[in-house]
Amino acid sequence: MSRRIMAIYDVDPFYADRFAEAANQREKVPFTVMAFTSMERLKRFAEENPVEILLIDAGMKEEAEEVHAGQVVLLSDGEVVPSSEEFPSIYKYQSTDHIIREVMACYSTRAVPVPATAVGNKGILLGVYSPVNRCLKTSFALTLGQILGKDGSVLYLSLEDCSGFRRMIGQQGAGDFSDVLYYYHQGGCSWARLKSLVYSWDSLDYILPARYPEDLCQVSAEQMADLLGQISREGVYEVIVVDLGQFGKKAVEVLEICDGIYMPVKQDWISAAKVEEFEDYVRASGHEGLLDKIQKLKLPYHNSFGGQKTYLEQLLWGELGDYVRQLLKGKQVWNG
Repeated sequence: MSRRIMAIYDVDPFYADRFAEAANQREKVPFTVMAFTSMERLKRFAEENPVEILLIDAGMKEEAEEVHAGQVVLLSDGEVVPSSEEFPSIYKYQSTDHIIREVMACYSTRAVPVPATAVGNKGILLGVYSPVNRCLKTSFALTLGQILGKDGSVLYLSLEDCSGFRRMIGQQGAGDFSDVLYYYHQGGCSWARLKSLVYSWDSLDYILPARYPEDLCQVSAEQMADLLGQISREGVYEVIVVDLGQFGKKAVEVLEICDGIYMPVKQDWISAAKVEEFEDYVRASGHEGLLDKIQKLKLPYHNSFGGQKTYLEQLLWGELGDYVRQLLKGKQVWNG
C-alpha cells in the first residue's frame, strides 16, 4: 500500500526539489514527500490523491485552501507571518531535519493517529542496566546503538537522572523525554508526536534525556514499561536501545519487556555483591525467568579520549567499539 503524501510547493522550484530529495532519503519519515513546481499540477494531483500535509510559501495561503490538504504549514522566509492552529508557520531556511521536526510537531497537535500502513513490525527492545556504578554502561549503550544503527533503524533512549548526554552531544534542543512522559500521561504517545522530539547523530536517532529528574521519579515501573512497549509497538524503529540508568529495583518491570538485556559488571568484590543482591531481589519478587535474558559483560576500559566533540566517534572506533562488534557478530539481532 502507498505511503501518505507530504506535498511541497514553493516559489523557488529548486528549494522544493532539494527539500523533497533530502526528506525522502530519511527512511523514518512516514510520508512520501513530493515537490510541485506548478500550482495547477498540485491541485490536479490532490483531486485524485489525498495530501496529508502541504508545505507552501507563506504568501500563497488562499491557494493552499484550494488543495484541501489535511494539514497546511506555511513556509516563511523570515518575515513575520501570522500563525494559527489551522495555518502554522515555520522558517524555511533551516536544516531538513529541523523542518521535518517542526512540521511533525504541528501535525501531532491534530491528534491524528499514524495508520498501520506507515509503520512496520514491533521493534526489538534492548535494555542496558547494571546495579554497579562506573562500569561503562552508558558508553556501551551508545556504542551498541551506533553500531546497530549502521545496519538498521535504531532509537537510543536514556532514563538516567543526570546523563550528561546533552553536553556530550552538544545538543540543547527544546523537546526531550520529559515531553514523551507528558504525552504518555495525556494518553497520546503516537509516532507523529514522537517524531517531533527525535534528533539524529550520524546513523543513530535519539530523544534527549528528561530535563527534570523528578519527571522520571514520578513514573512507576509499570508505567515506564507500558510507555516503552508503546514506542516499540509503533514499529518505526527496528531496535530501541534503552539505557536504564540507576533505575534501581524498579528496573525489573522494565527489563521484563526487553527482548535482550546487557549488564556491564566489574570484577571487584563490592560490585559482585551488588549484582548478587540484585539477582536475589529478582528471584524473591517472582521474576527469576528474567535472569535468563541477562548477559553479563566485562567491558574493556578504553583509554582517555580527547575532546567531547569526537567522543561518540572515538567510542565507535576504539576498544569498546571492537568489543561490541565482536559481541554482535553472528547474532540475529534484526530478526529477534
